[in-house]
Order: sequence, then structure tokens, then C-alpha cells
Amino acid sequence: MQPTPHIGVTTSEAIAKTVLLPGDPLRAKYIAERYLTGAVQFNAVRNMLGYTGTYQGKPVSVMGSGMGIPSIGIYSYELIHFYGVQRLIRVGSCGSFQADLKIRDIVIGLSASTNSNFASQYNLPGTYAPSAAWRLLKQAVEVAEKKDIDVRVGNILSSDIFYDDNKDAWKQWAKMGVLAVEMEAAALYMNAARAGVEALCILTVSDSLVTHEATTAEERQNSFNQMVEIALELA
Repeated sequence: MQPTPHIGVTTSEAIAKTVLLPGDPLRAKYIAERYLTGAVQFNAVRNMLGYTGTYQGKPVSVMGSGMGIPSIGIYSYELIHFYGVQRLIRVGSCGSFQADLKIRDIVIGLSASTNSNFASQYNLPGTYAPSAAWRLLKQAVEVAEKKDIDVRVGNILSSDIFYDDNKDAWKQWAKMGVLAVEMEAAALYMNAARAGVEALCILTVSDSLVTHEATTAEERQNSFNQMVEIALELA
């Protein structure tokens, strides 16, 4: 087996069937060191760190996905089609669009609206709605309830734009009930749907476009543990 252009692995056994995908590769390292037993690094190509270990006896991998739809589009595609991954769970940060969604709240993406053109490759005769795998979503909510962790489930926005020329564009999404913005879930959901595998996006609110509160880069890298603990139970 040849490594892909972005994942330097020559055997599919090096990567578990369940992979957690934080955007930041250093968060992948943090998750592996904090939660996985016997974690072994399987990737360092372009410093996109990936690790495989066990969590409560179950094989789990964690790997950075990078920022944005093109990046997670590449990594999720290669994990699915070259390494046989069956469950992909994004664990990342998001910006709140709603006044009652506060810093460090947990959001689970039922669906992912987007301003990306990613879906155009499928030549669909309409507008596609990228959605989570119901089984994973249901299980994640049940795990959160058992752990007494409050979560919000709903529509999120996967945006191609971080610095929007229209500073009020987010308000148009907010009035349609979109909970928060991030930059990857829509591509993950589309790649998974096309391949017939399962995907879910679990997010922690890192900042609010309503109140302008924000966490630091270090806090985003080394905390936000509740969403990870939910995700690990889905392996």
C-alpha cells in the first residue's frame, strides 16, 4: 500500500475505524497524550499529526484536519477511501451566532449550511443539505445526558470566509436559527455521505459574534475537553 500525498501510512491497520478530527494538529497531540492508551504517531506529513491508541480498550485514532473545507475535504477523503475509516468525528471550536449560546457551550451539528461551492462536484439538481449521521448524533446526545453535559443540537454554518468583507453577514444566518459558525463540517458530512460512512461534528463555543467574548488560542488547544469525552464514547 502506498502512502497518500498527505498521510504517510503504508498499512490501513495503522489507523482505527473511528477517527477524531480536531482542526489543530497540536490538539490531536493533546488528545492522544491525555486520553489514549499506547498512542503511536502514524503521521507527520506537513506536520498534520495523527495518532492511534485505545480508549477504554477500543481502538481510536485522532488526527488534525487543518483549517477550512479544502483541508478537511482532503484528509477525510483519504481516511475514508484509502484507509477504510468508518466513523469520522470532528471536534473543534465555533463562533456563536445566538445570544443564549455562551462561551464553552457544546454544539452538535445536526446539519451544516455553507457558503462553499464544495457540493458542485456532485452535479446535484438542487441544493444539498449536508447532515450528520443519525446514529452517531443520537448516541452523542445520550452520552452527553449520562455525563450531565448540556448540548445544543441544530444547524451550523461551515464558512469559507474567516474575515468577511460584510461584517454583518452572520446576522442573516442567525435569523434563520443557525447556531454557530465553523469552517469544516459541511465537507466532512458530504464526503461521508457520498462514501456511505458516518460523520458527526461536535463543537465548543470559543467566541461569540453577539457579545464579542473570546477564548485564547492556548485555551482552545489545551481545554475544551467535554466535547472530546463525548466523541471518544462513540468509538
